[in-house]
Amino acid sequence: MELTQLITLFQKQFPYVPTTGQERLIHELSSFILDKNPLSLFVLKGYAGTGKTTIVSALVNILPSLKKSFNLLAPTGRAAKVLSNYSDRNAHTIHRFIYWATTSSDGRFKLVLRPNKQKDTIFIVDEASMIPDGLSSNDFSQAQRSLLEDLINFVYSPQSNCKIILIGDEAQLPPVGLDISPALNIEYLKTSFGLDIRTLTLKEVVRQSLDSGILANATKIRNKIESNELDFPFFDLTDFSDIHAIGGADLEDLLNSSYSNFGHEHTVVITRSNKRANVYNQQIRHRILFREEEISAGDFMMVVKNNYFWLPEESSAGFLANGDIIEILSIRKIEELYGFRFADVSIKLTDYPNEAALDVKILLDTIAAESPALPKAENNRLFEEVLKDYEDIPQRRKRLDKMKVDPYFNALQIKFAYALTCHKTQGGQWANVFIDQGYFNEKMLDKEFLRWLYTAVTRASNQLYLVNFKDEFIT
Repeated sequence: MELTQLITLFQKQFPYVPTTGQERLIHELSSFILDKNPLSLFVLKGYAGTGKTTIVSALVNILPSLKKSFNLLAPTGRAAKVLSNYSDRNAHTIHRFIYWATTSSDGRFKLVLRPNKQKDTIFIVDEASMIPDGLSSNDFSQAQRSLLEDLINFVYSPQSNCKIILIGDEAQLPPVGLDISPALNIEYLKTSFGLDIRTLTLKEVVRQSLDSGILANATKIRNKIESNELDFPFFDLTDFSDIHAIGGADLEDLLNSSYSNFGHEHTVVITRSNKRANVYNQQIRHRILFREEEISAGDFMMVVKNNYFWLPEESSAGFLANGDIIEILSIRKIEELYGFRFADVSIKLTDYPNEAALDVKILLDTIAAESPALPKAENNRLFEEVLKDYEDIPQRRKRLDKMKVDPYFNALQIKFAYALTCHKTQGGQWANVFIDQGYFNEKMLDKEFLRWLYTAVTRASNQLYLVNFKDEFIT
C-alpha cells in the first residue's frame, strides 16, 4: 500500500476532524508502519485528553487491511484491561506475554525470556511510562531482569521483522526509584539499544475533552510541570460538575454513595503513602462496610508481589501479578505458623472475568505493612522458617524442591484495595476517585509532587474528589 492510501485509511477511522498534532501523527505512524527498517521503534507521547486512545483504536482497525499482525501490551493487568476496553481487542500484560516462570537452583521462582515466534508483527505497548529498566525496586530488578531491555530483545529478535510502538504520558510518575521513564526517554533508548527512534508528542487537548473538569485540571497541572511553574493554584473547579473539593465530614457519605452506585471495584481513594492507605482501608472497612474481622468475604484486595505458584499453567492470566485486583469469595481457615499469619481463601480475579474461582493461601502480615509488600528481611525469615520443616532431607536440592511446592512459602501477598498509593493505581482507571492530600507543606511542592497529583487526577473517569485540600490549591 502507498503512503497516501494508508494516510487516507487512517483519517477515515477518526470520529472527528483530527487536531494538527494528530494529523502529523497519522503521517508519521503511516510512514513508520510501511518502513522496511527492521530496527525502527516509535515513541508516541501524549498528555491526558490529547486523543492517544483514538489513535490506537484507529490503528488496530487499519492494520488487518495491511495484513499486519499486532499485539496489544501493557505493564499491568489493570492497564491491559483499560487498553482492551478502548481498543475493543484483547490485550496482555508485557510480562505474561514475554516470560516463562521457572525455578532457580535455590528453589525460588524466576522469569525466563520466551523466544519470539511472531513474524512481521507490530507490538503496541500502552502506559510505557511505567516500564522499569531494571534499576528500580520491583520484582523484575530483584530477579536481575530489565523489563524494558527484555521487551526490546524479545521484539527485535533476529529475522522476526517485528517492531514496537511505545505509548505513554511523560507527565505521569516514573517507575519507583527512578527520576525518568526510560521507555519514553529518547536519548536513553538510542544509547541503550541502538535503534532508529521516531517520536511525536501530542499536546493539544481535543475539543471533546474540554468540557471535562478532570481533563481541564489535568491539563492545568501538566502545563505547570512542563513549564516548571511550582506555584498555586492547581485546580479551577468553576463551572465543572465532575470535580469537587470536599472535607472529611463529607467523605463517608460520598464513599457510601459511590460504593452503592458504582461498586467497590470502581471506586478508589489515592494516598501519598502506604501508611496513610492502611489507615483509610481500616476506616472504610470498619465505618462504611461494617467489617470488624481481619478479612471478610466480599473484600477487594490487591496483589502486591508477583506470584507464580497458584494459577494453573493453562490460565489466560499466566500468574498473579503485582497490581492485580482480587475479590475474596470465601474464607476457610486462618492460622498462625512460622511467626506469620495465613488464611486459606477462595478468590476471583476481577480483571479476568473468565477465570474460574481460585483457592489460594494468603499472607495476612502484608495487609498492615507500611512497605509496598513484605520487607525483604521478613521474606528471608519466612524462607528460613519454612525450610526448617525439611531439615530431615539431607540433599539441599531436594529440600529446595519441597520449597517450590510449599503453600506457606508461596502464600499470596496482598493489601486491601479500597485505598491505594498512586503508584499502585497507575495504569488503571476508576469511575470515582478520591485524592487524599495528606500532610503537606510548601517545602514538598516540587515537580515530583505535581507528577503525583497529575497521575492521581488522571485515574478518574467519572467524578474526582479532592479530600481536605488546602484552600491555596483551588481558585
